[in-house]
Amino acid sequence: MGLAIWASSAAGQGTAYVSSEKDDALTLIDLATLSVKGTLPTCQRGRHLQITPDRKLLVACTDANAADLIDPATGRSLRRIPLGDAPEAFDLSPDGKVIYVSNEDAGALSFIDAASGKLLKSVKVGEEPEGVKVSADGKTVYVTSEVASMVHVIDTASGRVVKNIPVGKRPRRMALTPDGKELWVTNELGASVSIVSTATQAVSATLTFELKGARAEDITPVGIQISRDGKRAFVALGRANHVAFVDVPARKVASLVLVGKRAWNVALDKAEARLFVVNGLSDDVTVVDVASAKALKSIPVGRVPYGLVTVE
Repeated sequence: MGLAIWASSAAGQGTAYVSSEKDDALTLIDLATLSVKGTLPTCQRGRHLQITPDRKLLVACTDANAADLIDPATGRSLRRIPLGDAPEAFDLSPDGKVIYVSNEDAGALSFIDAASGKLLKSVKVGEEPEGVKVSADGKTVYVTSEVASMVHVIDTASGRVVKNIPVGKRPRRMALTPDGKELWVTNELGASVSIVSTATQAVSATLTFELKGARAEDITPVGIQISRDGKRAFVALGRANHVAFVDVPARKVASLVLVGKRAWNVALDKAEARLFVVNGLSDDVTVVDVASAKALKSIPVGRVPYGLVTVE
């Protein structure tokens, strides 16, 4: 596939951007037809990606030690932003001015000025940090440590770790409930989600996943998203090849949907009518109808796809 052709209204037509660890390119999915409409070159080993407050696309490239800032309206790279060694995941301050990025090899969380690329602070955390999540008020940033099995709570003003929260084994990604009262943390080697009270900064409950015919060690949750109304969480179960629909208030799994191999990350569309599941070992994206909890389609994408965002 070649480079897709953009018009100035392209973002409004609806596109999903899928990062790939092996192709140094993004795959573009047309949301109207649910088909691939092109690819877009980017930096080496694109992984986590996010939409900035000014509607640009930011892609963290682990092997390039940088982020690629892309204008979705034109498909052009605007600039590269240094992110330090081996950046994995990141989140943005509410105003988009600071990038909080986990540097896996350094065991640190970096504060990067988005405009200049300047390193503002580096905070030591546990080994192999990955997931990063900023509170809605921008005052707190949470980062997971896979080796320490902890979530570190960092005050953004001082850059200090104010609390270390033990969670399940090998925590990966996080999602905050819309009211900000709970932080849900996926535990890849714990087959579970730790539910953290942000008032006490401690685990208040643990949800363990079970799947008929699957061993616990094959249930490896990573990606998670919570609906805007806070009623449902969607969790990719990794090597179990399923995504779980979770009733958030009840703390119960409502549905399990078979998807591709190694369901890694999840993303809802703007209407929250469709869930996109990125499958790292089958090189595809499964589209799931949220209302019926049924898989609609499998879309082949790049090699070892990692993350997905939609621009609508």
